[in-house]
Amino acid sequence: MTQIGCASAAPVPQRPEPQQIRGFRYYPGWLTPAEQAGLVADLRAVVAAAPLFSPMTPTGKPMSVQMTSAGRFGWVSDRRGYRYSETHPGGRGWPAIPESVLAIWRAVSGFAREPECCLINHYRAGARMGLHQDRDEADFAAPVVSISLGDDGLFRIGNETRGGKTQSLWLRSGDVLVMGGAARLLYHGIDRIAPDTSPLLAQGGRLNVTLRVVT
Repeated sequence: MTQIGCASAAPVPQRPEPQQIRGFRYYPGWLTPAEQAGLVADLRAVVAAAPLFSPMTPTGKPMSVQMTSAGRFGWVSDRRGYRYSETHPGGRGWPAIPESVLAIWRAVSGFAREPECCLINHYRAGARMGLHQDRDEADFAAPVVSISLGDDGLFRIGNETRGGKTQSLWLRSGDVLVMGGAARLLYHGIDRIAPDTSPLLAQGGRLNVTLRVVT
């Protein structure tokens, strides 16, 4: 298991200083290639316990991403709506959040509580995520921490309401983004994936891991 900043592990690499982008804290290249590979191995164990599934919007339209979760809560979507659930659609509880993922939260979130949900979105070529807000959590003082693995994704940042000027940023494998503070409720999404831009995932595609405090 990859341990970020553990004294018994290999020397801790130099971490990038955050860049401020519309109030988000952006850490380009936070994870080394070895850390990324270790994280993927840990996430494969999560997927083995809670397989990826294809969610459906409340209107019955299939989403282009596959997803699963770890932690007390997972994120699900079907004709009953978007919501957090304590069980996988298959009926089982979610596996624990890997320690390697929690270590990233502890390093960058600046928040005392641990995340209760680790949402894993898998984007294949052609997949996207429309502009949306993360507002189903009880405490907006808690940030959302996003980890990018695999192919580049074109991330779009909007405003607190729909419409207006937006800003785009290519998120690359190993990047970490903290969505908190005054920017916590900004609309954001993924416009597209750039295939074959990373060798990290054997079958290609992009994994986005987001950590949230739910209650």
